[in-house]
Amino acid sequence: MIRLPFVLVSLFVAGSALAQGDAKRGEYLAKVAGCVGCHTEEKEGAAPYAGGRALKTPFGTFYGPNITPDEKAGIGNWTEADFIRALRQGDRPDGSNFFPAFPYPSFTKIKDGDIRDLWAYLRTLPPSAKPSQEHDLWFFFGWRWVVTIWKWLYFTPGAFADMPGVPAAVNSGAYLVQALGHCGECHTPRNFLGGPKSSRYLAGGKGPDGKSVSNLTPTNLKKQSDKEIKDFLVTGLTAEGDVPAEAMGEVIKNTTSQLAPADLDALIAYLRTLPPLPSEKKS
Repeated sequence: MIRLPFVLVSLFVAGSALAQGDAKRGEYLAKVAGCVGCHTEEKEGAAPYAGGRALKTPFGTFYGPNITPDEKAGIGNWTEADFIRALRQGDRPDGSNFFPAFPYPSFTKIKDGDIRDLWAYLRTLPPSAKPSQEHDLWFFFGWRWVVTIWKWLYFTPGAFADMPGVPAAVNSGAYLVQALGHCGECHTPRNFLGGPKSSRYLAGGKGPDGKSVSNLTPTNLKKQSDKEIKDFLVTGLTAEGDVPAEAMGEVIKNTTSQLAPADLDALIAYLRTLPPLPSEKKS
């Protein structure tokens, strides 16, 4: 006869094993999310994920923080619960707000298991003692409590839910675009408060850095076949031999060219289902 305490211990160990993330899968998810681009300084020999990447916006310059497991400079003192709260709620471990330059309005949709895998991967990175650089923001835009108002206006927390009545591949693509890939953060135009114009989702215009970004709705994509889009997202070359702007080129290098073929197909399938929206007129 198996004693009850032994059964309970076995169940606890099994549950703990199931709760642990898959670091190998987390590495792939980090590529899908483009983490290395925002969290690695633009200079030769920069330590990956050690922070320092600048993002210039109308509100000032944000710098990607160190997210290596260093206990002082990075997130080595974070708990998994801290990490979940950062992605799901946009909150720092001390309870204050992250600025939405950290794309938690999209990352909130990442599924629990994927968050766990991402966390497991980040814990395997070599620690870097490079301190995170302070943001350089204009006036009250640097007050974190102001973000509470912004969240109330523009942020809806919660994991991604499948859309009913569409093929599984379209839902997979929607998840990649809306959550992990956070494509809307750059390809959806914003108002003067930095809030996304939901009626113009993925319709392009000006990105957060003020530079032009493409319309990803069928208005623009109908001109290209699935193969042409896929080749572009893998090679960085259009059918005419053109290359993308620097920012998109980095996304292709770090993210879309790293996607599994099925994920790339799903992404394109989802974009094909979007409402065709007109591109913004160039001034």
